Amino acid sequence: MNNIKTDKPIGIREGEELDILKLQKYLSSNLSECSNIKISQFPNGFSNLTYLIKQDKTEYILRRGPHGATIKSGHDMHREFKILTKLKQVYNKVPKTIHYCEDKSIIGVPFYLMERVKGVILRANNTSNKLIKPELMAKIADSFIENFNKIHSVDIYKTKLNEIGKAEGYNKRQIEGWVKRYDKSKVDDFPLLEKTAKWLYNNIPNDDLNSLIHNDYKYDNIVLDTNDLSQIRSVLDWEMCTIGNPLMDLGTTLGYWTNHNDSDLMKKLNFNPSSVIGNPTRGELVHKYSLKSNKNINNIIFYYVYGVFKISVIVQQIYYRYKLGLTKDKRFEKLDVVINDLALVASQAIERKKLDNLF
Repeated sequence: MNNIKTDKPIGIREGEELDILKLQKYLSSNLSECSNIKISQFPNGFSNLTYLIKQDKTEYILRRGPHGATIKSGHDMHREFKILTKLKQVYNKVPKTIHYCEDKSIIGVPFYLMERVKGVILRANNTSNKLIKPELMAKIADSFIENFNKIHSVDIYKTKLNEIGKAEGYNKRQIEGWVKRYDKSKVDDFPLLEKTAKWLYNNIPNDDLNSLIHNDYKYDNIVLDTNDLSQIRSVLDWEMCTIGNPLMDLGTTLGYWTNHNDSDLMKKLNFNPSSVIGNPTRGELVHKYSLKSNKNINNIIFYYVYGVFKISVIVQQIYYRYKLGLTKDKRFEKLDVVINDLALVASQAIERKKLDNLF
């Protein structure tokens, strides 16, 4: 597995530069003597921006919100910092937080620093994924699902994590919230998505489960041990973490999950290396999660459709910022095609009442 490389930063994208002199002066005043720091940017991800700050052998990860974003809860750096700080006390697979800065004069927005956790992150378009043998991929998937259950089993009262969200009425609030976000970030018309929104409104389950939920749990937010890829070192991107129904969390993960035998349309979406041979299908993932969590899962089509709809809205929000010129990232230019494809997937799941073999 020597050809499976650790995640590395690259140069900074145009329009996403940081003021290195102001940042260096600030770090010297608040952490330790800093000089000649080097800044690079991690190229993946579509939401909060992630940078590597390096001085000699000392490394920090800097997290800040994206340019032009107006969704406060998803890009609230102080909230994310506090969640990670509390979570670290009861769950060891998160980075250690180091410092939070609310002074917008330093880099233009609030930001925080955390430790860098080195390891392997499996990305959808990484050609080295083909080197992973099915037996190892199956072990990675098992660890992924087992760790998902561990997140949902965290004692939220021990460190007052229960205060970060409200479990009661979570399902209804999520549907209402994501439909509002869809309306506010609308660029083009997507009739199938609007039809899906109505179906979700009319089929909200009354499940009263509640736990800590990640809300963006997928392979590219998981750091694997370089020496043993079946072991998870850390889970990243807790910006949407809250208290709510863990089956809604499962639905989001299913929304990102592409089976190895899915249609070309679904493989084209390619959010995840879940199509690598050895991974379970969406139906098998649900079964494995149910066994590990001891949950009797009903209404799974609702949760899956919710996940696909939610992802389509997230993509639309990014596309909206691009069309307004608030970000110049060329990866966002064709996201309208992705939105349309997701609308088709949601529609097929509703019509066929199943998770797999949709086309």
